[in-house]
Amino acid sequence: MISIIIPVYNESELIDEMITRLDAVLVVLKEDYEMVFVDDGSEDDTVYKILQRREQNANVKVLSLSRNFGHQAAITAGMEYAKGDYIGLIDSDLQDPPELFEQMYDLLNMGNYDVVSGFRTDRQEKEGKRFLIQSFHRLFSQASGLHDIEQTGHFSMMNRQALMALLSMKEKNRYLPGLRSFMGFRQTQVEYTRQDRLSGESKMSIRQLFRLAGDALFSFSKLPLRFCLYLGLLGIVVSLIAGVYVLVSKVLGWAPLGWSSTTISIYFLGSIQLTFLGVLGEYVFRIYKESQNRPLYFIRKTYD
Repeated sequence: MISIIIPVYNESELIDEMITRLDAVLVVLKEDYEMVFVDDGSEDDTVYKILQRREQNANVKVLSLSRNFGHQAAITAGMEYAKGDYIGLIDSDLQDPPELFEQMYDLLNMGNYDVVSGFRTDRQEKEGKRFLIQSFHRLFSQASGLHDIEQTGHFSMMNRQALMALLSMKEKNRYLPGLRSFMGFRQTQVEYTRQDRLSGESKMSIRQLFRLAGDALFSFSKLPLRFCLYLGLLGIVVSLIAGVYVLVSKVLGWAPLGWSSTTISIYFLGSIQLTFLGVLGEYVFRIYKESQNRPLYFIRKTYD
């Protein structure tokens, strides 16, 4: 059986196109299949449109979450629910072509690979967003040491063994592409060009993208702590240089006004301390979230 997991949030404009294209691919594979739509608290008629299509195709299933828990939680809910031997992940905006699932399935079915991910050779999104995302992928790849993750996202397919390994990692602040790379197994990629949205606006705002990037960096990298360390060392060096300058100026008789040098030193060292507290606060907050051990999501209703 093949399970395709599609998180949705206010995507009523694209539901019909998504189901039509997915169904065309899955029918060709001649296997039992299910399309698991995870409604992440949609406020439009997304669920209604999916249920309309479900009346014609019983392979369409819906998990309706009790509120908007976020993209990572919605995908996790779908993965925990999926019954398939092969599990595919795809976003509902149709920027990733569902037709590639046929190639991914063939690679998995040969038995040489456990995970197949989509690799973006080019992106046709807005220039500003494309620059931010590419910059993040480059930074994350270097900081985390997971070099096979650059230009890959959630679009992928894996076998049941790889899925169970992915689900065994229970952290609350999740970045699934990073977890997928971290778990190992035999992985490969298929190349494609990521398209712009077919219709509507992106449901991931710039703020949410930055939040997801923060979760990824704090979960997989020492970079924030090392940044604080280097900044602290820089502060020490600058303070020593400033101290030498003040002593020399005293001896030579052209000492600077006392208030300016003192104020600059206080502001500089204070800024470093606040940076340290901010970074440590991010780690403490994540530790606190893990210790709470709250569920990632709650399911309001299942249509199966």
